[in-house]
Amino acid sequence: MRRAYKFRAYPTRPQEGRSGALLRDHCDLYNAALEERREAWRKRKVPVSYGAQSAQLKEIRRADPDGQGRHSFTAQQQTLRRLGTVFDGFFNRVKAGAKAGYPRFKPYTRFGQVTFVAGDGSKWEPRGSGKWAHATFRAVGTVKVQQHRPVRGTIKTLTLKREGRRWYVIVTADAGPEPLPAAGRAVGADVGVARFLTTSDGEVVGNPRFLGQSAGVIADLQRRKERAKAGSGNRQRLRRALAREWRKTRNRRLDFHHKTARRLVSECDVIALEDLHTAGMTRRSAPKPDPGRPGAYLPNGSAAKAGLNKAILDAGWVQFAVILKAKAEDAGRRVIFVNPAYTSITCHQCGARCERPQQNTVLCPACGPHDADLNAARNIYARAGLGSGQTATAA
Repeated sequence: MRRAYKFRAYPTRPQEGRSGALLRDHCDLYNAALEERREAWRKRKVPVSYGAQSAQLKEIRRADPDGQGRHSFTAQQQTLRRLGTVFDGFFNRVKAGAKAGYPRFKPYTRFGQVTFVAGDGSKWEPRGSGKWAHATFRAVGTVKVQQHRPVRGTIKTLTLKREGRRWYVIVTADAGPEPLPAAGRAVGADVGVARFLTTSDGEVVGNPRFLGQSAGVIADLQRRKERAKAGSGNRQRLRRALAREWRKTRNRRLDFHHKTARRLVSECDVIALEDLHTAGMTRRSAPKPDPGRPGAYLPNGSAAKAGLNKAILDAGWVQFAVILKAKAEDAGRRVIFVNPAYTSITCHQCGARCERPQQNTVLCPACGPHDADLNAARNIYARAGLGSGQTATAA
């Protein structure tokens, strides 16, 4: 399996300048390839593939030796592959009937990374007895890297990435799994908003609500930025401060997901989750025209739905599921995804349809009240084939 390691990099000022130039040149290549695809389809209805564009690289490099010609050939191929992946996603969304979103040109400020094939235009030197590891990139030089953990496996690619004013090196490597000893525990897990996670054997993980914690600071910085004069130094400082707050929120959520997933994988042999369609769950409410008043609309609960959507996205269920699945695969554990329909309002004991008078309680007509999240977790446990609701109760 392929693993990615993200390390903070500390380029010198000249290296920062060369790294910025590298990103700009690759951004130009990306936009030129996108323009070629758009024009070929608009004028001749002919699709342009990655292979056809990659074949033009030698001529492009020969025509611009001081620009595109000074960069790694395989890194430029990776940039063209990146555009191909974007178009593949676009065509898949079109076929699925979803909102497609045609690929757009990227400004320099939104093109933040370049990927190199290891050993071809790049080199990784792991940390030895000294403090720093080193990553070498063609047209940039050898950059100091703070390697906080060892890289396991065969290194495949190195990515130089810019996030705000920070630089990172992402190392991807192929390595086999490292199975953990059997834990003797299998659980169903229900994710939610009031509680982040509840397992079928009664364990509860609270929801930190990271966005809610930072919402006041982010809103204040956003207001101040909008009032600042466009192009001024003050506006640039506020923009960087706003990006820093968003980065902190994102990193806190990511750290929480990693630690929660690691603990579950260490303690459980099998974990069952709902196969949630978060994009559909967070879609905004459709407007309801008022038949009695042309041009007016009926109340549709959009304000309450917007708050729920924000809470769901803040919890980050999809990111957590991806992290959990990857850690489980590496540890030789199993993650089972089940149909989420009616897990909360079906009684895990008798299978009857329940009422939900409160957010945290469901009321079965035969068995009485149940904790809503625990009831859902036990239904997930049963649907995964791990046992019945009664078995999960006794676990």
